[in-house]
Amino acid sequence: MIRLLTLFAALSLTPAAIAGPDDFTYGPVFSEYGRVADVPDAEVLPEGTVMRVAFDVTDAADPGEINRRFDSAARFINMHARAGLEPMDVEVAIVIHGSAVGDVTNADWYGERHDGAENANAELVRQLIDLGGVRFIVCGQSATFQDVSGEDLLPGVEMALSAMTAHALLQQDGYTLNPF
Repeated sequence: MIRLLTLFAALSLTPAAIAGPDDFTYGPVFSEYGRVADVPDAEVLPEGTVMRVAFDVTDAADPGEINRRFDSAARFINMHARAGLEPMDVEVAIVIHGSAVGDVTNADWYGERHDGAENANAELVRQLIDLGGVRFIVCGQSATFQDVSGEDLLPGVEMALSAMTAHALLQQDGYTLNPF
């Protein structure tokens, strides 16, 4: 009985969740990508904070869909802009290998392999690259395996010798690997 009363007391003192899916909105950097929620109780980021983060992307999105990991990069930028960082203080490198290589290919390459479908990622990739401070780096080994050349990539997408090489160089440059 005492355990039951203790459990009831603990549950009644636990604050109810006050946020839900409707609390996630776009912006301030990307108006169609990277929905985030405001977290008023979060610690304030130290003045002068600069983030250098690498995302590792291996899985392609379904044809006609946005790659969830690309959207996560936009979310990371929106989230930290809301927290007071300038977009240029959030440097992001997206290292792409495996089937995800197709998500950064041009209309011709993508359409030939997806029954004429448009690459839904092209606009998000363009916006991220145009922002500055965001790099898309393709694994040359994965690209070669899939018959993707540099000419097949979207404008601004880079080709590395390998994803392993890209991550090693990024780490030497101060990037941390984001596990999400």
